[in-house]
Amino acid sequence: MIALIQRVSTAKVEVEGEVVGQIGRGLLVLLGVEKEDDRVKADKLAEKVLNYRIFSDENDKMNLNVQQIGGELLVVSQFTLAADTQKGLRPSFSKGAAPDLADELYQYFSQKCAQSIRVANGRFAADMQVSLTNDGPVTFWLNV
Repeated sequence: MIALIQRVSTAKVEVEGEVVGQIGRGLLVLLGVEKEDDRVKADKLAEKVLNYRIFSDENDKMNLNVQQIGGELLVVSQFTLAADTQKGLRPSFSKGAAPDLADELYQYFSQKCAQSIRVANGRFAADMQVSLTNDGPVTFWLNV
């Protein structure tokens, strides 16, 4: 399971011109689910995302997590994160989870995070338009 996290001052996702998820300060989480993923991996990734220290403390050091700054999450499904790009000029999606499993784990991950923090979501399998103001910029690739 993969999370590409971006520290943002604002982020939103639209589907057909309608805002379906929006946050202020926090993390945009692009979530990719692979074939071998399960709830154990989702739990581990949620714990990592919620506790990853990438926000500045009073000394301007990255020592605070999203919960400590009172931030929010915007979780967006992103199947292309599971792409194999090692060969050729066209990505292979053979590592990606089937849509049913991917949706289940996407929802589970979001619900797990929502036990600790406000979570907004995109819409699974929709054509989404994501807008963000990356704060820093600060972006990390987390994989469990």
